[in-house]
Amino acid sequence: MSNENVELMRGDPSIAVRKLAIPIMISMLLTASYNIIDGIWVAGLGQAAIAGIGFVTPIFMILNGVSVGLGNGATSSISRFVGAHNKENASRSATHSLVIFTIASVILTIVLLFIQEPLLVAYGASGTSLQEALKYATPLFLGLFAFMFSNGASGILRGEGDMKRAMYAVIVSVVLNTILDPVFIYYLGLGSAGASLATIVSSTMSAFVILYWILIKKDTYVDVHLKGFEFDRSITMDILKVGIPSSMDMFVMSLAMSMYLIFISSIGGEYAIAAFTSGQRLYLFAIMPLTAIASAVAAVVGSSYGARDIQKLSVAHNYGVKFGILFGTTVTVILIVFATPLATLFAYTPETSTLVPEITRFLQIASLALPLTSAGMSSSFMYQGIGKGNISLAWTIIREVIFTVGFTYTFGILFGWGLVGIWIGLAVGRILSSLLNYTYARYTIRKLRKTFDKKMDFQN
Repeated sequence: MSNENVELMRGDPSIAVRKLAIPIMISMLLTASYNIIDGIWVAGLGQAAIAGIGFVTPIFMILNGVSVGLGNGATSSISRFVGAHNKENASRSATHSLVIFTIASVILTIVLLFIQEPLLVAYGASGTSLQEALKYATPLFLGLFAFMFSNGASGILRGEGDMKRAMYAVIVSVVLNTILDPVFIYYLGLGSAGASLATIVSSTMSAFVILYWILIKKDTYVDVHLKGFEFDRSITMDILKVGIPSSMDMFVMSLAMSMYLIFISSIGGEYAIAAFTSGQRLYLFAIMPLTAIASAVAAVVGSSYGARDIQKLSVAHNYGVKFGILFGTTVTVILIVFATPLATLFAYTPETSTLVPEITRFLQIASLALPLTSAGMSSSFMYQGIGKGNISLAWTIIREVIFTVGFTYTFGILFGWGLVGIWIGLAVGRILSSLLNYTYARYTIRKLRKTFDKKMDFQN
């Protein structure tokens, strides 16, 4: 099976992107359903609980982002070695990745537990909403290792093109989370803490399943041996040169999210925060298919780059962009047409029903950015595929901080358009920055083609 996956990545790039994207898409949609399921069950706890968990979102994005980012570093490194037919270094990269995940999970657990309360207060949490936020955040951060190994080890499987088994592990996790959420939240009376505990337990099971395949069953393309581990600086740097910038991507997005929360809280207080974070759950869920397509692009681009085949690399990028635009347009239409019933999922109690109009308005405006956002996402992941994580990070800063925060402040605060201005700013900032990102990506590919052509001429 592992060899079939490797040959798929080395074959037709359009077919590879499409076939690899589907299982990634299912995995990410299922993973995003954690947030949706938690939101639905927590809605029954009242507006303060919804807002409290919403205040945790930026910190959780950092936590999740590091695990996904380091996983992306593993994917990029392994896929490039696979493309270069270097199995030994692909295996060494996988081994070093597991060690990096362990170290990162220990450090982040300690740091987040110390800074969680002052950060939540800085975001505007206070009183009951602060209490609910801490109840949700503390067990989540104590179980950080579960996310780190679940998302990170999935990156190892993606690096060798094994997307299906990563999907199977996610299915196990989501089914458990769906069962445990109502049990922990209501039956055991744990409230907000129950939602995070259910997520941690289910993520732990996902990590165990993946690590079983890699470390015990050993039927993957990479051959991981932790016993007798010897540190290799070049392999570590190869992972981290993508992993760290990719992790910083989420930090930047978390920073931007913090700014949105400050703007929104200053305009509409707890009500506006609850409406935004509820709508954001659906928005993040909707963006998962686009992220999946971009992740497939990164794996195929990495393999093509390792093989020094720029034509395949170019085809993979452009196909990912077109595929993403088509998917993004479909999702946008669904969100606009069904915005009100979808909003009701997170505001079905008498206390929270007043949130429905604002959640609906958020979805109908913010989702307009999804089709073109896909072009930017595939471009950012293309940079990760070729090992240029710093360029991917730069475009995240341009998109989220310069463009999106800039436009949300201008329309929402400076022009005085209120929450509508914030929602418009989110859409406009992401659309314009994504168009620029795609343009620069095509320019980068043209430069790579010229560079490789010159090397070939020199060698001949």
